[in-house]
Amino acid sequence: PTPGDWEIEPAHSSIAFTARHIGLARVHGRFNTFAGAIRIADRMEQSAMHVVIDAASIDTNVKMRDDHLRSADFLGVDHYPTLEFYSDRFIHRGGTRWAVTGALSLHGVTRTVTLDTEYLGIGQGMEGETRAAVRATTELHRDDFTVSWQTMLARGIAVVGPSITIDLDVQIIPKS
Repeated sequence: PTPGDWEIEPAHSSIAFTARHIGLARVHGRFNTFAGAIRIADRMEQSAMHVVIDAASIDTNVKMRDDHLRSADFLGVDHYPTLEFYSDRFIHRGGTRWAVTGALSLHGVTRTVTLDTEYLGIGQGMEGETRAAVRATTELHRDDFTVSWQTMLARGIAVVGPSITIDLDVQIIPKS
């Protein structure tokens, strides 16, 4: 994208996650409310971004599970209402691939996280507006963020797996 200030366009973006359930299946979810700003520099490697996610907007399409995920056992949204990611390290890995490394604050803990990112291109939207798109993924370990609630099944398998896969599909538009 061209240098300047850009913002995430939430209507055409998603922040989703996948967790293992009882060692067998995967449970999918997403965060419905988030915002982000990206400052694209003349050299992409000097760019920066900041994303804020409303923790209470977690949605797995099962109210009872979502309420539990909002509780102190997991996200603790009463004490930690947002998840935040800030990065100013964009490292080109070749072709359209980038490593975007930054600080993720979750559940009162901040850790370094790297997003494996693919730039998907730039184009025009339905109303002629400029848009760029990226896809990114990373894996988080719940214990790294003190999200350590655990119940074991009789056969010694965790109800919720120790790691969570995060998948981002993001469109950005020039900031107005």
